[in-house]
Amino acid sequence: MYAVIFRAKAAQQDQAYSDTVARMRELAFEQYGCLDFIAVTEGDDEIAISYWPDEASVIRWKQDQEHSLAQQAGREKWYQSYRVDVVEVKRSYSFNPSPE
Repeated sequence: MYAVIFRAKAAQQDQAYSDTVARMRELAFEQYGCLDFIAVTEGDDEIAISYWPDEASVIRWKQDQEHSLAQQAGREKWYQSYRVDVVEVKRSYSFNPSPE
């Protein structure tokens, strides 16, 4: 499974940007196999994560003409984007609360 993660400045978003994001999400799910999407606001940033079955699906979505045009038009609204192979992300931790 792959995740595409991007960060955007929440303060720079307007209605046109929000409409484009909604359309790109629709396109990702309906035509390119997106499995899930999560967006959260952290301070002044919006962090969005989309999950994909494989990297080929992400590549097809990124190459879609409508998506490419939207990326070019909205580039000043977001500032970071990257792709993660979720299978490679492993984290282990233990939580041992101190006894009272």
